[in-house]
Amino acid sequence: MARRVIVVEDEKDLADLIALHLRREHYQVSTYGDGSVGLAAIERDRPDLVVLDLMLPGLDGLEICRRIRRNEALASMPILILTARGEEADVVTGLEVGADDYVVKPFSPRVVVARVRSLLRRSEGMDKGSEVVRAGAIEVDSGRHEVRVGGRPVKLTHTEFRILRYLISSPGRVRSRADILRAIDETAVLERTVDVHVGSLRRKLRGESKRIETVRGVGYRVLDS
Repeated sequence: MARRVIVVEDEKDLADLIALHLRREHYQVSTYGDGSVGLAAIERDRPDLVVLDLMLPGLDGLEICRRIRRNEALASMPILILTARGEEADVVTGLEVGADDYVVKPFSPRVVVARVRSLLRRSEGMDKGSEVVRAGAIEVDSGRHEVRVGGRPVKLTHTEFRILRYLISSPGRVRSRADILRAIDETAVLERTVDVHVGSLRRKLRGESKRIETVRGVGYRVLDS
């Protein structure tokens, strides 16, 4: 069955171009030019991935991203943001509200297709295997794509999930930001991206956040004791 992608982009020519290239790769694509209408379609159709512009009429992309992440049924859905704002602070803001990857305008449609393929490949990879790994009260179940802290479920984006699973699989071992980007098949060029995702992870893990230790000048590790 074709993977379903929703594109929310108010520049019709650009949305149509992205859709054309995605359909050539056999994705099922719907496009929307208004944020509110796009969000309603996402909630109704539950696509496999969303391509989301930040500057939209109706609801802007950041608010749509926030609402997707607050919706239990959609929380792990991959989100690729499109932004004309290339400054690092703007990209970081998008990642902080739950986006998994980003593309800065202007861009080649082939880049978008490559990012979509990468995000969906990561998402598909989560469904394979049944390994459960633990550190303290944190439990990561790859087969179920679930994280629990003290037995209580914690909702993560699929990028946050992959980072946590990668770190917790080798407790005590320091992983550089570049290592983490390679391990999760991340295509974003900013190593700062890792810091944003780790910051979000810590907030969600709450009392167990101390287990993700920053090794200054190197990267991160998970402590198992």
